[in-house]
Amino acid sequence: MGLSTHVLDTMHGGPAAGMQVSLFTTANGQASLVKSFTLNHDGRNPDGLLYDNDSLKKGTYRLVFDVKCYFASKGVALPEPNFLDQVILDFGVAHTDQHYHVPLLVSPWSYSTYRGS
Repeated sequence: MGLSTHVLDTMHGGPAAGMQVSLFTTANGQASLVKSFTLNHDGRNPDGLLYDNDSLKKGTYRLVFDVKCYFASKGVALPEPNFLDQVILDFGVAHTDQHYHVPLLVSPWSYSTYRGS
């Protein structure tokens, strides 16, 4: 099924619509941008999967979530500097025949992630 992500705003209790996200491949300490996108009304990539099974490769990846700009755009009064600026998740894909779902639960002060289904 490939690779997907979903972001929930735990401060407001809903999807993080409008958050900017970037996907990178990583190797030997270097990151290469694959795509950047804005989450849709459901907190997901508007184009669906980030990679389908045919294009997902074994290796390491990075998702970067622009948390600070998202909460600022929602009118949240943030200190300078804010506690969280960007949330950077580095993860590995070992089995390309499986689905890798990378959800993020986030507020201006905390986040949680896991490998979903």
